[in-house]
Amino acid sequence: MGKHTSGHGVVYSDGEWHDGDAPLISSRAHGMWLGSTVFDGARAFDGVAPDLDRHVDRSIRSAQFMGLAPRVTAEEIEGLVWEGIGTFPHGTELYIRPTFFADDGFVMPDPDTTRFMLVISESPLPSADGFSACRSSFLRPARNMAPTEAKAACLYPNVARGMHEANQKGFDFAIVLDSNGNVAEFSVSNLFMVEGGVVHTPIPNGTFLNGITRQRVIALLRDSGIEVIERSIDFSEVLDADELFTTGNYAKVKPCTRIEDRDLQAGPVFKKARELYFDFARDTGPRGI
Repeated sequence: MGKHTSGHGVVYSDGEWHDGDAPLISSRAHGMWLGSTVFDGARAFDGVAPDLDRHVDRSIRSAQFMGLAPRVTAEEIEGLVWEGIGTFPHGTELYIRPTFFADDGFVMPDPDTTRFMLVISESPLPSADGFSACRSSFLRPARNMAPTEAKAACLYPNVARGMHEANQKGFDFAIVLDSNGNVAEFSVSNLFMVEGGVVHTPIPNGTFLNGITRQRVIALLRDSGIEVIERSIDFSEVLDADELFTTGNYAKVKPCTRIEDRDLQAGPVFKKARELYFDFARDTGPRGI
């Protein structure tokens, strides 16, 4: 495969690369009709793809959790990702999305019809500018209410309605609580708050994904000597925090600079976390090594 020409990206499916978009899912597919689709998101920039192996592994685990039977290995997916990255100019900022879905099944997916596709598209990293957030009236479902242990597409309509609610109020994102009334996350990314130089973040309890970038930033902060505590957090604590920031694959590390009617600054712990993450990422080498 040569350099792509569409300006949209490339798609791999059924043993072939496609330039631009590719109509690969039928109107009868279980993934379209009954929601068996799972995906993961990774990033490439500056010739690196940090934690790509962990994102790929999670995509396979998500598929298995949803009753699918992936026939492609993590090593094969990684090889395809680097092949696809090579079709873009060096250093292009990319979003990488390995995806699985079932072609057939009634209510339950037929695992023998599991299909795989890989989408790689140009997607500039968002700036480190701050964002605003408010409390959502919608909750994250518990693990006995939805397939929360998978990065499943069927979970995102609930995310979308919370974001829509926040946008209607003039905010960028929502802070979502779990069914016990504790803080779970921002709409699409993990939440961190800082009090007196100590970082606090909700402890994973099965209602939200324990993000790969979240795990990486926690480790980097701890290695740098900053205390990070994972625990249950009440929304009132978030309102009084010295700093708020988020981690996630799409934007990596960003500050929250407005919570409800209170303005915040992008503080020193956030700046340290972002610096540590991008130093780590750019030191991983051209194939994440």
